[in-house]
Amino acid sequence: MTRRRSQLLSRRRGEQDERRDLLRVFEKYSVGQMERRDFLRACSVAGVSLAASGMLQGCDRVKRWIRPSSLSEEVKETIGPKSAIDPQTEQHRFLTEMKRRFQGVTLDVVCEDTPPAAATVALMKEEFAPLTGIQVRWERRPLDQVLARIVSDTALQTGAIDIFYIDEGWLAQFAGDLVEHREFLVKSDLAYPEYDFPDILPELVKHIGTYEGKLVGIPYDTPVHIMIYRKDIFGELRLPVPTTMASYMETVRAIQQELGPSTYGTTGMWKAGHYSLYIEMTINLWAHGGSIYGSDRLSRLNDDRAEDALRYMLELGKWMPPAVTTWDWNGAVSSFARGDIGVALMSGEYFSGLDDPASSKIVGLAEPAPCPKEVALRSPADCGFEETPGISRQGGSCLGISRYSKNQDAAWLLLQWATSSDITTRASLLGGGSSPIRASNYADPRTRARARVMAGTTRQFPAALDAIRHRMGTDPHLPEFDELVSVLAVELGKLTTGQQNLKTTTNTMARSADAIAKRKIR
Repeated sequence: MTRRRSQLLSRRRGEQDERRDLLRVFEKYSVGQMERRDFLRACSVAGVSLAASGMLQGCDRVKRWIRPSSLSEEVKETIGPKSAIDPQTEQHRFLTEMKRRFQGVTLDVVCEDTPPAAATVALMKEEFAPLTGIQVRWERRPLDQVLARIVSDTALQTGAIDIFYIDEGWLAQFAGDLVEHREFLVKSDLAYPEYDFPDILPELVKHIGTYEGKLVGIPYDTPVHIMIYRKDIFGELRLPVPTTMASYMETVRAIQQELGPSTYGTTGMWKAGHYSLYIEMTINLWAHGGSIYGSDRLSRLNDDRAEDALRYMLELGKWMPPAVTTWDWNGAVSSFARGDIGVALMSGEYFSGLDDPASSKIVGLAEPAPCPKEVALRSPADCGFEETPGISRQGGSCLGISRYSKNQDAAWLLLQWATSSDITTRASLLGGGSSPIRASNYADPRTRARARVMAGTTRQFPAALDAIRHRMGTDPHLPEFDELVSVLAVELGKLTTGQQNLKTTTNTMARSADAIAKRKIR
């Protein structure tokens, strides 16, 4: 055995030991045998910081803010020319033929409980399960429970779960537990009709489904940041839509100076110690030419660009509601929906709720637009760990087949169906107009028909598509990513609440990021 192979096997055994330890921690905490403080400390030691992901705090990592809908009543309205429910389609005939091969197989899926997932399950019960004879137990859980289930299954390597929902921040941590999906793409006997893998946006395949050159999953959900502004306010004040970071700041300041204190220039999700505050930092960091790591895999969080970014961010904070230091994404979006805010950079998936009279006081008044142009942009080649700077930060996920699954062919059949053009279009619409993954989703007539003021609107889709193709930012891919977020969010919270100065914050963040990166390098 070569020395390199011996080192890799040793590292793999170490990772499995850590996961078994973490599994025992989850089990103790879930039955009340461990205090929360001890639980979080144990997770941090294992390189998984649940607090950083918004877990254990009553909200999902990216909680969708949309109107609930009765999916069963709306499913038939979304049927299209390639829907497998239609007996005249190739998709219907193919799935029916697969019944002879897979009838009686049971698949287990664990996934975050999101509107697109709920829509996929509703469609699955109508189409996939009856046509194939495959029973699917698709669990939809809060993100912390999804992680616990994945940790358990990969630690014991039982194969109890066939398909995992992998948050982009977990990509490096679980890549070794997933199959290489390109091996399935060439299996002609399992090829779903007109699956057309290249139709999935290549930027998403690269940044959400791929780790170190290995296709470990198929993109499934893609929240990406855009700019949202109040067209009535901009019209009243005769303000142009900002296109640069400088003009964005000027616009924010002008809105509040003219309309304050009832209206604030912008809003934020600055909850101290929370994952959302880390998100705010990265958007500004990348927009000022900075990055978390350099190509030498050393932190750049205390260079001049990082300091400029945090100064800009603190200046923006002067034109936000004072309560922003207690808000995550839900607080920020709610403030916009109340009509308190003039303009903001936020995930486009929240836009649909702003057109819903059940949850918004500004129906028809919000408009989507591209984010302002970055002051400078560091190239991915000058960054480390697959970090890709871009002001339109993404927080996506993929679905991947467990390499411990005993039903991988059947799992691939389900995965193709669930990420096909027809199903992803329908799931986006039934799920409130959120996160399409394919070029065809954006061009689909069913999608364009909803590009109007209505609950579940798709008016934001052009801005989101442009962001994915040209402006998208992606976090470093580190097994210890959640720990990195946790540490940085705590230091940023000290800065935004006035407990710590900027220089101390950047230096502390840089030292912490370097220490975490060294584990990956080993």
